[in-house]
Amino acid sequence: MEKIDVLVVDDEPGIRSGVNRILSRHTVDYPFMDEGLGFNVIEASTGEEAIEIIDEKQPEIVLLDNKLPGIHGVDVLEYINMKQYNILVMMITSYASLDLAVKATNHGAYDFVPKPFTPQELKSSMENITKHLFLKKMTKSLNKEGKNVRFRFLSILSHELKAPLNAIEGYLTMMQEKQAGEHISEYMKMIERSLSRVKGMRSLIMDLLDLTKLESGKKNRELIEADIEKIAKTAIDTILPYAIQLDVKINLHAEQKVTMFADVEEIEIVFNNLISNAVKYNKMGGQVDCFITKSEKALQIRVKDTGIGLSEEEQSRLFDEFSRIKNEKTKNISGSGLGLSIVKKLVELYSGTIEVHSQPDIGSEFIVSLPLDFNQQ
Repeated sequence: MEKIDVLVVDDEPGIRSGVNRILSRHTVDYPFMDEGLGFNVIEASTGEEAIEIIDEKQPEIVLLDNKLPGIHGVDVLEYINMKQYNILVMMITSYASLDLAVKATNHGAYDFVPKPFTPQELKSSMENITKHLFLKKMTKSLNKEGKNVRFRFLSILSHELKAPLNAIEGYLTMMQEKQAGEHISEYMKMIERSLSRVKGMRSLIMDLLDLTKLESGKKNRELIEADIEKIAKTAIDTILPYAIQLDVKINLHAEQKVTMFADVEEIEIVFNNLISNAVKYNKMGGQVDCFITKSEKALQIRVKDTGIGLSEEEQSRLFDEFSRIKNEKTKNISGSGLGLSIVKKLVELYSGTIEVHSQPDIGSEFIVSLPLDFNQQ
């Protein structure tokens, strides 16, 4: 059985031994895995000791306390980021330092679990982080193992649909049996949660379909003289109901009759993702401006928002597959983590480029440049 190296950094011997005892006997097993994953636990009582172990062994997961003698846990986290080690960090923290743990997630921590935690809470958190680690490993292997692995990877993600379906079924059963009472008002939370899960599943399915078509090379492309402004308006009309809910205004700035030789469906996917993200990660009462300009050599699409913005570290991994920005501001925002990677692949089909400029709490701007003389083959 494959084992994952887990470094536990805590100055309390009882915490370290407890985590060791729990994880050394725990196995993570999913239906799509050939075999389960176990844990090899390594212990460190100080941040300095942890850094030495990290440099030497580079464990795949670090459980990191915030308050340590000597350098703090956040310092260790920053060191991992500075070295660009491929390590997932989960903060283990007391309730008194919860705010600090949230800040740590903004600096790259994958998650945090508050102390004191039960064995089941630790196991549940470890299952989530291990699943993420497993999927990241599979993503890296795709370039080596070809499209068969890609198909398996997508099958794995489809399996993820079972969890929200089970939740929806549970809520419907409770309503059918009238477990919460006789009045519809007593079930509104269940209805809202079910609708949220349906929305998440729909988003995941659509992104998977788009990605599958692109990766398989089986997407039928119909290149025509496309009206780019019209495509943008269609995308805005699709997203407008959600924008109204968030009180976000969408403005389109385009020259008259902007056209390009392109596939309408592909360009619409680009607009859908960029504009929907600009709305989704905006602030109440915010604004989204979409600019379309055309020069002799290229078509440029700019989508600018007044949203929560991104740090430099977050921007560096924004276009990675299944990469989602996790922090206090985004914890209630659902998404598949595939949208921007799909946009990038589509832009590259046109030999184009996509870049992002962003500042936390000020907003983001995505700039897509599509050459008019791209290779149509």
